[in-house]
Amino acid sequence: MALTIFLIMIVLLLLGFPMKIPLIIGAFVGFFMMLGGFGQMETMVQQFMAGIRPASLIAVPMFIFAADIMTRGQSANRLIDLVMAFVGHLRGGLAVSTAAACTMFGAVSGSTQATVVAVGSPLRPRMLSAGYKDNFVLALIVNASDIAFLIPPSIGMIIYGVVSKTSIAELFIAGIGPGVLILLLFSAYSVIYALRHNVPTEPKASWSERLTASYRAIWPLGFPVIIIGGIYGGIFSPTEAAAACVLYALILEVIVFRTLSLGDVYDTAKSTGLITAVVFILVAAGAAFSWIISFAQIPQQILASIGIDEMGPTGVLFVISIAFFIGCMFVDPIVVILVMVPIFAPVVKSVGLDPVLVGTIITLQVAIGSATPPFGCDIFTAIAVFKRPYIEVIKGTPPFIAILLGVSVALIFFPQIALFLRDLAFAK
Repeated sequence: MALTIFLIMIVLLLLGFPMKIPLIIGAFVGFFMMLGGFGQMETMVQQFMAGIRPASLIAVPMFIFAADIMTRGQSANRLIDLVMAFVGHLRGGLAVSTAAACTMFGAVSGSTQATVVAVGSPLRPRMLSAGYKDNFVLALIVNASDIAFLIPPSIGMIIYGVVSKTSIAELFIAGIGPGVLILLLFSAYSVIYALRHNVPTEPKASWSERLTASYRAIWPLGFPVIIIGGIYGGIFSPTEAAAACVLYALILEVIVFRTLSLGDVYDTAKSTGLITAVVFILVAAGAAFSWIISFAQIPQQILASIGIDEMGPTGVLFVISIAFFIGCMFVDPIVVILVMVPIFAPVVKSVGLDPVLVGTIITLQVAIGSATPPFGCDIFTAIAVFKRPYIEVIKGTPPFIAILLGVSVALIFFPQIALFLRDLAFAK
């Protein structure tokens, strides 16, 4: 039965159907074969609905909406100008500014693809004119956007938290350490690249210009204060923080900056609705598919075949990392989280791993896979936005992927990179 389901899904993918179709068809075939025809289809509908029922999922469209408003308005550019004013003049400073801007925008959007668009669109032309090669620029933008998947608010962490029933607030704060570490390593590599290729520096901003950039960025910097300060100050839940971000974004872009009209807000809401519909269809289909493969005990058979029961915690983390990394090289990250987290959940529990650490590692792996050939989704976002060929987009990625994989290994052997802040914030 399992072979039949997976063959059908692979054929549908090869025929060019979007991922939600193979998932739905795979779940449908599984229910038909396992539960004896159409008489039990109401069970399938129940599983679809169960997948999108958790209240925590309300945060997903809220953060998407807030990110879309900021991308269309001035918030993203003001954050970029702030970073450029302080480090743009250093050797490799423009590349460092790009990585830092991805981190800052990730702290207000939670979306890798939104970060590619918001940061890459204004900074790529500046980096090209400064002397950076386009394959380096594209690789930096695509891979630095991974930091947005780790720095709160992370849509990937919200999905993982819902599926695994893990505290989203704890996941959010655990992503800060790895995110900052990746930023530092990307910055170091950018400086080395600039020195090797003798990339000229940018003019140094005066203190007057820095103060102006800081003043202009005060309002956008309110987003991480709302998200991080609100959640860990006990004012908001993660879902309430998402709603507060939407309200704050509307106030900034419509009333304070006056960059968006009510018509623009309506168009943005429609765009968010379309994206949310796709995400929720994936979540519902993934929940139903996960239920059927669990009912058929397929995960137990797969994990038993590789002897995972005989591995210790470190071995299990390596298997999880490899599985999620490979999965996201081919399939949308949300789908991989929905399908594979339930597969590994019993093993994670049996070896006593911290679900927050596991969630951080999984989030990092799906972020890396999203920027890794052959089918990482951020690659195709960059192709669409920058109108560059596939080969050029992926040509400069190996050093960045090596850095990201190095951070993954470091997390396995030094879990306090992620758990230190979590333990500090949630001391028992």
